Amino acid sequence: MANDYAAAVKALHVKACQDGTCKAADVQLVPGTASADQGCSPDAEPPGGYGPGSVCSATSSPDGTKRGILQLATLSESPLDVTVTGALRDGKPLPSRTLHFTPKGNYPFGEQCGRFVSASVVLNAAGLRQDGTAG
Repeated sequence: MANDYAAAVKALHVKACQDGTCKAADVQLVPGTASADQGCSPDAEPPGGYGPGSVCSATSSPDGTKRGILQLATLSESPLDVTVTGALRDGKPLPSRTLHFTPKGNYPFGEQCGRFVSASVVLNAAGLRQDGTAG
């Protein structure tokens, strides 16, 4: 959930439907974070280079967003419908938002580790959109 909207939202209910199967549940919201690359230390071999002995690190810090997960039994690259409802902190209902999109698969750990399909959406005051960082 985008940081410009996260503070106003108290609870979310998510329903996802794909290939005739739906799953719906209240989603626990947790603080989101952003990662910052802290670079890598050079390896001794090759001299001054970044080889297999290099050590790399990153840090994360809260970014004002909130995240929640709805775990599906299976997820394919066929169209997916996601509907989000819920409540604002002032007790008013959230507007119901629905998004129709197609998840994409990729090889985040290299082709030797298999193809992963993921789907992620971002909710903000303007609506619901597919998150470009997934899949």
